[in-house]
Formats: sequence, C-alpha cells, structure tokens
Amino acid sequence: MRSAYSVETVRAAERELMARLPEGALMQRAAAGLAAACADVLGRVYGSRVVLLVGSGDNGGDALYAGARLARRGAGVTAVLPAPERAHAGGLTTLRRAGGRAVAPSAAEELIERADLVLDGIVGIGGKGGLRPDAVPLAVAAERSRATVVAVDLPSGVDADTGEVHGAAVRADLTVTFGTHKPGLLIDPAREYAGSVRLVDIGLDLPERAELEALQHADVARLLPRPAAESDKYRRGVVGIAAGSARYPGAAVLAVAGALRGGAGAVRYVGPAGDAVIARFPETLVSDQGPRLAGRVQAWVVGPGAGDDAATVAEVLRAEVPVLIDADGLRLAEVAAVRGRAAPTLMTPHAGEAAALLGVAREEVEGARLAAVRELAGRYGAAVLLKGSTTLVVGPGGGDVVRVNATGTGWLATAGSGDVLSGLAGSLLAAGLSAVDAGSAGAYLHGLAGRFAAQGAPVGAHDVAEAVVGAWRDVRRG
Repeated sequence: MRSAYSVETVRAAERELMARLPEGALMQRAAAGLAAACADVLGRVYGSRVVLLVGSGDNGGDALYAGARLARRGAGVTAVLPAPERAHAGGLTTLRRAGGRAVAPSAAEELIERADLVLDGIVGIGGKGGLRPDAVPLAVAAERSRATVVAVDLPSGVDADTGEVHGAAVRADLTVTFGTHKPGLLIDPAREYAGSVRLVDIGLDLPERAELEALQHADVARLLPRPAAESDKYRRGVVGIAAGSARYPGAAVLAVAGALRGGAGAVRYVGPAGDAVIARFPETLVSDQGPRLAGRVQAWVVGPGAGDDAATVAEVLRAEVPVLIDADGLRLAEVAAVRGRAAPTLMTPHAGEAAALLGVAREEVEGARLAAVRELAGRYGAAVLLKGSTTLVVGPGGGDVVRVNATGTGWLATAGSGDVLSGLAGSLLAAGLSAVDAGSAGAYLHGLAGRFAAQGAPVGAHDVAEAVVGAWRDVRRG
C-alpha cells in the first residue's frame, strides 16, 4: 500500500529526524536520491546538459546539491536563480566548486531549449496558489523543450495537500519525492502534472494513520472474497439489483454483468428490464414484485438507468442491508433517508453528479476532488466513491483516511462503464466487505479490467465486464 501524508505531518517528521542527524545530513540524503534518479533518466551523465530551476526553499537546496553530484560526474550543470539573494548558500557554493554555474532568468530560455534534463526546484511542498509570475516563463520553456523535466518532491505550482492546481504549474515527466508520497501526487488534477513518481526513502518516522492511501495488488487480494469448501450461493452473498427502465434497459444488463463477476453467490434483479437481463444472463434470479418481495439479499444496488422511479429507490433505502446508490438513484435519494439508514450506504457519483448533489459547478468538483468527496460523505453520512481519473473513496462523515485509485484508463469513459462498477462493488458488499473496502476493491478491479479490455483501443462497457475475471485473477496472482 502506498501512503500519503500532509505537509504538516511530513515537516514534523523531518524536524524530528534532523534533530538526531548532523546538520545538513537530511538534505544530502535527499540530494543523493535525486541525483541517482536524474542519472537513471539521463543514462549517460558525462557530457549531458542539465538546467536547475532553483527557488529559495529547501527544494532549491536539494536541486543545487543534486546538480553538484551530476557536475562531478561530467554533466554541464547550470542553475537558473530567479532570486539569487535567497538561494541556498551552501548548495550554491557546492555547485560552483563542482564546476557548475549560476545565471539569471534572462538567460534561461536558450539554456532550457538545449538541455537534456531540467530539474524543477522552484517551489517546495508548502507552496500555494500556483507559480509566481516571474517563474511562469521557466515552466513554459521547460514544457516546450525536448528535455526531460524532473520535479523535486512535487511539481512547482501544485498543492501538496489537496491535489489542486490554481494557476500555472510545472509539468514534470518524473517527480522524485522524499520520505513519503504527498496527497497531491496521487490526486488529479495535480497528479497529471507529476508524471511518473519515484519515492526516495530518507528515514522519516511517520505515524501509522496517513491522510491518503492507495491500494496495490496485495492489498486488494486480501480483501477479495474466497469461497470455502462449505460455501453455497447464500453463504457467498446475494446481491439485489434494482436498475433499468423502459428507456434504459441496458443499464440493468450492465449492472448485473458487473455483479455476476463480483464474488457474490447469486444476483437478484428487480425492475422493468427483466426480459433483457434473462436473455443475456439466464443465471439471474428475476422478480417483478419489487425489492421488498424479491427474496433474501445481503446488499442492494439501486439507481443505474432507473429514470424517475423514486418509489423503488425509497423502498431500497428502507432495507436493513448495505445499499449502493448510483446514477439516477443519487438524484432521487433524499438526504434524510440516506442519513437515517442504520446499515452501510455507499454512494458512487461521477463529478457531474457530485456537483449536482453539492450545488456547485462540475469544474469545482474536478478541481478540488478531495474536498468534494469529504463534503459529500459528511452531508449524507455515507461512504462515497467519487469516480474519475483518480477515484476517491472515503467512509461516512468524510473524516477517515481517503483511498485513491488510479488503475483505470481514459477508455473507461464510456457509456455504461459506471453501471458495471456499481454491480461489481455491490456484489462485494453482499459478500461481506465494508462499504469502503467494497468501493476500493471494486474500483481497483474495474480500472484494471478497463486496461485489460482496452489495451490502448476503444472498448464498450460490456468488454470491461468481461475483463473483470482476468483482473481478479491478476490480482490474486500478485
């Protein structure tokens, strides 16, 4: 599992460690890891051209010391200093002694254009509000150049704690981060600016509880249900699907497709698309008597393609089992009905649906995803899975550790993909997982299935559903 910690937590751990180390030792550890990562990118250090974009904070010092290490190995290293009087004095002296040089920003554009590698050390993890105007031309020149751009700890201009980007920021090909991941490296839109991320261990002693965590194969494998010798379809869990309408029968079919591959022992379908469901999946238990009379279930999925069927949504919310609410169900579910439930509830909006629930513009949700998922969880008293390029999952109230998932692909942005995810996560709920675990594992498998199905080409939601089995096996194999 990858964990991410806030700036405040990281700085407290750094202060504690620096108190036990000789002066400057921690920065040297960071610089050594940074220089090694840059050398790997360059391949051949000797004769390469490296430009350092050096701000006034510790990130600038890290860049200067790393640049000195590269200069000693034969690289031509030039530091661009927007504010020379505030540059790290020790780092600058070390760079010059190693054969590097420093120049004013007026000479930067030509240097960056000819560089093999640009090292971004303009702003540290405490930076807020995007780049200052004098640094914007440096970021633009780096993005336009042929050079590989490496960010020190975090791309300058992005918010380390929230993943928000307000204004101009550096777009990196690689970010070398120290001690731990920062939330902004895992959440879009900032994640898009970070490129690949390489973690350098500098010996920080961090608390057990992180602000953010990203599951990996081994974590998901531990969550997935595994039938025992005595299992039957009821012991494995039965998931109910209340979805579809005369206008959107396909939503029911796709939700059932996801549910059948989600680990539950059986799927019950309730709704007007029974004929379409049976034609595609004859193993489904279909009822036209409504949720209350459908038979025993361990969890419900309600909402995909439901149209304006508020009565069914309300009936499902009165059930005393876990409920996943998606799509039209989110629009039809009353806040009081969700907050009043005793059993777990998982809401699965995309950014547009979340914006409607919060009464804000979609752009606000997409630009501040972490704040949006926490606010929704607090308002509804439910677990929330906010879908998107980085899917976020948080428990009821929004105060828990947030899980982030990035296994997906842009090809998952296709009609019906969310219906498959709803069925898949609902089936995991029925199998006994908590709302947060079901949402996290479901999103992970769904994203992985999207990758497997697409392999770089367009796919439909049914292709994603078919690929869930392969994703499940891949996770089990580790």
